[in-house]
Parts: sequence; C-alpha cells; structure tokens
Amino acid sequence: MPADVKLAVEHVTKYYVINRDTGERVHALDDCSFTVADGEIVALIGSSGCGKTTLLKIIHGLIPADTGSIRVGGQEVRGPGHDRGMVFQHVGLLPWRTVLENVEFGLEIKRVPKKERRAIAERFIAIVGLQGFEHRHPHQLSGGMRQRVGLARALAIDPAVLLMDEPFGALDAQTKELLQAELLRIQAATGKTIVFVTHDLDEAVYLADRVVVMSPRPGRIREIVPIEIPRPRPDVATVKQTPEFLTKRTHIWQSLSAVRVDEETAA
Repeated sequence: MPADVKLAVEHVTKYYVINRDTGERVHALDDCSFTVADGEIVALIGSSGCGKTTLLKIIHGLIPADTGSIRVGGQEVRGPGHDRGMVFQHVGLLPWRTVLENVEFGLEIKRVPKKERRAIAERFIAIVGLQGFEHRHPHQLSGGMRQRVGLARALAIDPAVLLMDEPFGALDAQTKELLQAELLRIQAATGKTIVFVTHDLDEAVYLADRVVVMSPRPGRIREIVPIEIPRPRPDVATVKQTPEFLTKRTHIWQSLSAVRVDEETAA
C-alpha cells in the first residue's frame, strides 16, 4: 500500500441473513474498493439502503465483511480500534456525564492517566468551540453543541481515520452549514483523514476532496468524483456559486439519477 494511503477498502462484499431457517440473505455490498489518502476528506453518497452505513461500520470494525479487507495505515482491520473514531448522526452522549467527562470517555478506555486525559479533553473542547460548557450535561446543550461534543470525543483519541455517519443530518439548515464550516476548520487544524456518509449532495461537494457514488443494493462503487475546489474553502454560500461546485454537483446528481433509471429499467 502506498505510503500516502491512510485507508484502503479492498473488494468488500457483505450479505445479511434475514431468515435463518431458510438461509435467505440480502446482498448489501458487492466488491467495493477505494483508497483514502492521508489528510483527505471522502464522502460516500447514494440512495437509501445502498449500504453506505454498512460500509462505514465495516471500516470501523463494528461488523465483519464477508469477503475483502480494510486496511488502516497498512494494518488489516479485525475489529474496533483506537485508530478509527466514529461520529454518529445521533451522537449518543452519556447523559449522566458532563461535556468534559463525555470527551474523556474514550481516553478512559485507553487508560490515559487522569491529568493527561483532562488536558487532552480540554484541548479538543476548545478546538470545537465549547469553552465554558465543560461542566454542562447533554440535556443542557443544543443539537449542534451535542454534535460538537461527539466530534471532540472522537478526535480526543487521536484516530488515524475519522468516520462520520450523517453527522449533521438531524440539524436545521443554518446549524448544519455552520458545523460544515467548522468541520473544515478543524480538519485543516488537525490534518485528520475523514470518511463521511451523507444523503446531502451539497454537503458532499462542499466538504469532500472526492465523492464516492454508490449504486443501489447491492452497493457498488459506481464512480469516484474528484472535487477540485481549493482549500481553505470559504463559506458554503460562496462555494455554491463557483463553477466547480455547480459542475460537480450536476455531474453527481446525473450519476445518481442514472443509477435509479438503470435500476427501474432492470426491474
């Protein structure tokens, strides 16, 4: 694997058994392969049920692939590990813990000494812009603030690859755009490699260096589209007016539409 490749997805196929008595299976993913370079942001996009989240869970090590492999930094993934951090749409903060204690959680699992993990947690709380909220509980925070806590928690363990499953999907439009810009700022500051799942075409083009377009079930890689908008990128409203954004958005929309037409024709 080339030195600059941080993540390699190699020929991943996945089936789900839906009836153990008959052995009936659903073919979720078929022969998916792509790589992600160190410091790159890659978006996975496709219709509902195409296997985007399944693929992300396989990368994280939460579920196994039936065939193929995942490699992070050249090492094969055989289960969850601290080299991968995950941010979910429903962030799953522990309600009895404060912001600071939630961010420390992964560091506790890593058995980082208390003084050190407190300093690390405070650093990432500052990076996501939540200074002053360290001792609040999740119910005292807005949805956007809870997502920032989830991002800080994932970053605190210093993962080689940050995985995000529609992290802004449940937020209102204004909050979503603010957090998209924050994610770009944080990625520029930390240099993290990021793979994220989204249904939002504008979000994919705005955030990503490349967009992986997936076909309907079984999920296959239809094409990988490079997004050649220079970094650092301005706010989303400005980027949306650029020729590159409009061209790539149209191209990906047509690719997704062609997938749907092909599926309907086959049916």
